[in-house]
Amino acid sequence: MKILHKRIVAVSVTLAIVVGILYSVYMRPRRVTPILMYHSISTDQDSTLCVSPENFTKQMAFLAKSGYSVISLKMLVQNIKAGRKFLPKTVVVTFDDGFEDNFLYAFPVLSKHDMIATVFLITDYVGKNPGYLNWDQIKVMAENNMDFGGHTRSNVYLPSVKQESRLFDEIEGSKNDIEAKLSEKIEFFCYPLGGFNEKVKKVTELAGYMGACTTNRGFSRVNEDLYELKRVKITNSDMNKPFHFRAKLSGYYNFFRHLRRGD
Repeated sequence: MKILHKRIVAVSVTLAIVVGILYSVYMRPRRVTPILMYHSISTDQDSTLCVSPENFTKQMAFLAKSGYSVISLKMLVQNIKAGRKFLPKTVVVTFDDGFEDNFLYAFPVLSKHDMIATVFLITDYVGKNPGYLNWDQIKVMAENNMDFGGHTRSNVYLPSVKQESRLFDEIEGSKNDIEAKLSEKIEFFCYPLGGFNEKVKKVTELAGYMGACTTNRGFSRVNEDLYELKRVKITNSDMNKPFHFRAKLSGYYNFFRHLRRGD
């Protein structure tokens, strides 16, 4: 029995060492700080892009209670440039499209917890289309710890645009629109529907953006390419699946999920 026990202990120790080596060499370098992706904060049950105000409040409270730091997209990119793709217990919060409910429901919750977020604006919709932010709301948010980024002027699917002049108008134009209204430099872009190709990425870089967000499109799983930063979609049901929500915050979610082509 003593010999058997010693063998079991030896095997257990060996397995622990192997697992530790595999984690250190293979898994840990692939861990990234999660960039959370939201759209509308509303009770619209017909859209998978909506998270209810109640559940958004619970999600942000969970981050605060669990000791997560919510940092700016710029801070994350600066760390990626320095070789730090993963910052322990740290997340980035982003919103696509610029819905008015971001101001009505998300902004007060974020302010309560002293959290920052980036809202990507479709600038032709601002103050014109019902249900979208206006410039007065955007200015209030910008003065209170919220960042903004470009999301094209007209919400066009960029890989379908063949003319380079149109690409610049959509990508650089949205940047110029926001900078003119806020009098501050806009440094990040988000591809509508996550769609991009090498030409779109190049125009985004030439337009003066520091980086750009997608969804789960592209080929790099570890956010090394600043112009195809992958994000984690947060849904209305995540708080009902605690393990699932924690998995999305783990830093490994991008690595295990199926990736799609950029275009």
